[in-house]
Amino acid sequence: MDLILSFGEILIRQQSLGNTFFDKSNNRLEIFPGGSEANVAASLAQMGDSVAYCSALPQNALSDEIVEILNDLGVHTKKALRTGDRLGTYILMSANGLSKGEVIYDRKYSSFSQLTIEDIDIDKFFEGVSWFHWTALTPALNKEMADLTGVLLQEASNRNITISVDLNYRNRLWQYGEEPIDIMPQLVTHCDVIMGNIWAANKMLGTTVDESLNRDTRQETYLAAAQKSATEIFEKYPKCKHVAYTFRFMDSPNHNLFYGTYHTPTKNVNSDVMETNEVIDRIGSGDAFMAGYIHGLVKNMSAQEIIDTATGAGFQKLFVKGDFGNGKIN
Repeated sequence: MDLILSFGEILIRQQSLGNTFFDKSNNRLEIFPGGSEANVAASLAQMGDSVAYCSALPQNALSDEIVEILNDLGVHTKKALRTGDRLGTYILMSANGLSKGEVIYDRKYSSFSQLTIEDIDIDKFFEGVSWFHWTALTPALNKEMADLTGVLLQEASNRNITISVDLNYRNRLWQYGEEPIDIMPQLVTHCDVIMGNIWAANKMLGTTVDESLNRDTRQETYLAAAQKSATEIFEKYPKCKHVAYTFRFMDSPNHNLFYGTYHTPTKNVNSDVMETNEVIDRIGSGDAFMAGYIHGLVKNMSAQEIIDTATGAGFQKLFVKGDFGNGKIN
């Protein structure tokens, strides 16, 4: 069976159960394992795909517990590296990501952020791998991680491995003197499959976006903007043959409007609009979308089936607590 390898930093998510992080009336903390690439692997495994996850974790009991959780979901973790001294964390200042509250990252000097190419046995890393998934979060950490990502992508390309990327943009991570547009285009030249949104594509790849677009913009206008953006990507990055975009709007903490588009050089399709006022946890919905997108491509689904599967998986994650989805698509 073909193996999908997802590469990125495992994180510990922390959030208060009270109204604020230091709520004296409810001074309790919830924690979950997470991180975009781990979230993708967890959803893919539950969809029945053969998937491995590689990160770097220190040698301690907490790391052991995280690996066990991933294994229980069906994720292969033998490619994970045990090195360094600490796990990266992020703190949600709002419960379950149900508002636009601040996220605080604590990822400097983590085991993953200090990886070097010397830490990785390239042949073992790519052994049995037919698909390599990464995200823009990794080169956002520091210049050394951007360089490491470039080496891995070149190696994957040399092995004719399909490569996918999620254009995750987090402005609080790009703090080492480089802008995404300075780093991402060179890395994305290796990619066969791209996912993100029209604003991230603009920020990272230089595609055009109408700055007047807002919450009240009609869906038809957004669909046309997505098609235009995807067409530019196909022109700029000829290796890429698949582009998918998410559109997610939140008018209140429990409300979410969710749909997606999928593009090839010859086809443009979109999902139905999915709407709910019963959101449990928004974190990881884009990663679940990514997993459904990869799953649909691996299973050679039709264009409409691919975007319906991706959007369905992303929407279903809204009702699952924690970072990991449950692999459901409807």
